[in-house]
Amino acid sequence: MNILKKIFAVENLIPKAYRTNPLPTSKEVYKKTLKIAWPSAMEAILISLIGAVDMMMVGGIGTNAIAAVGITTQPKFLMMSLVFALNIGTTVIISRRKGQNDQVGAQKALRNALILSVVIAIITTIIGIVFARPFLLFSGANLDYLMDAVIYFRIVMVGNAFYLISLTLTAGQRGVGNTKISLFTNLSANLVNVLFNYLLINGIWIFPRWGIAGAAVATTMGNIVALVLAIYNVSKKDNFLHINFKQNWSLDKDTLQTIWKISSSALVEQVFIRIGFMMYAKAVAGLGTLEFATHYIVMQVMSLTFSVGDGLSIATSSLVGQSLGAKRTDLAYIHGKVSQRIGFVISLSLAVAIILNRYFIISLFSRNEEIIALGGSILIILSFIIQFQIAQVITVGSLRGAGDVKFVATLSLVSVTILRPVLTYILAYTLGLGLYGAWFSVVFDQMIRYVFSRVRFKNAEWIKIEV
Repeated sequence: MNILKKIFAVENLIPKAYRTNPLPTSKEVYKKTLKIAWPSAMEAILISLIGAVDMMMVGGIGTNAIAAVGITTQPKFLMMSLVFALNIGTTVIISRRKGQNDQVGAQKALRNALILSVVIAIITTIIGIVFARPFLLFSGANLDYLMDAVIYFRIVMVGNAFYLISLTLTAGQRGVGNTKISLFTNLSANLVNVLFNYLLINGIWIFPRWGIAGAAVATTMGNIVALVLAIYNVSKKDNFLHINFKQNWSLDKDTLQTIWKISSSALVEQVFIRIGFMMYAKAVAGLGTLEFATHYIVMQVMSLTFSVGDGLSIATSSLVGQSLGAKRTDLAYIHGKVSQRIGFVISLSLAVAIILNRYFIISLFSRNEEIIALGGSILIILSFIIQFQIAQVITVGSLRGAGDVKFVATLSLVSVTILRPVLTYILAYTLGLGLYGAWFSVVFDQMIRYVFSRVRFKNAEWIKIEV
């Protein structure tokens, strides 16, 4: 018990030099963190889980279908990176305004962010549809499944326009701690997605059998539902954060400058990450269709583990931002440390579960024995990666919440955009390790991000950033 207290007790998590006020009890801090974190974590887990079910349904069509859907992932996220960056700034700014109890400022920030989101969503959707084929060829798509991938990508890009706008609305809600709203919105949308996946992929009842195109249409329908629910929730007048058409929707120069201050660095980070992931996926795709299908299945499992850390990261960003807005730098530091401790316990549990059930997990996505054997081995590597992945995602969330996005962007540039793709080519091709080499590069990537983000957090320079 003494060892556990030393590791988890609040009074042991913060240096005395950082204490500015009497500290709340460990029970109070953990309870507050979990109260905000569990909806975000559950939302991310359920979205990833539903995405995995989506992949299982597509997997029933065949290995080429898995590869066709998988190859569209990074081009799709690259097109979304502008809004992702905008949303990071939106969450940071609104969380600060919440801590300052500035309701007018919070609502103004959301309105300006929403206008930008709509414009970006429309432009990127058009670009994605027009240039679908060259995007996918650049990403390493094999001619065996290129046509299916193009069809899937173009339909999904239509749905992304709705999805991106809904993400901006829920990013604002997260900033004020309303993570349950985001959970409800995305869960409902993804349930719609799964239902129509079942009906449209297989041609059930009166519905046509559209295969991969059916999966894309189902995703689009779910995204439309997400936007409708997000608009409904943000229109409620009794919420701290609410908007309506009677408000002043003109763009505000000061607000835009503040958004740009945070989001510009976040944009650099997002672009670096997506380019790095795209080059990484391209390298893996060159190993062959079976290897890439196996890789994408394991990436679906990794997405589930990442979602746990991402949920805690979102909550931590909100709590850190609100604490700094209220001039409680000590609480900002503590919330970051508490989330790290929670993530540590979860990461160990996930690793054990994955190792013990690795072959069964892969068999849920594909019945191909080669894929099951190779995927089961890669999952062992993933179980090791998780220990660094979840910890660094949470720590980076603390830094983002404080507005320290330039450091995060630089770290992403070095580790994701440069290190991971280069190591993948060296290990997978030069040394002949194949898919194993590609995943060993992820190990190094996550370890580097873990070490440097922890050092940055511990130095605590981020608590001095003004937003």
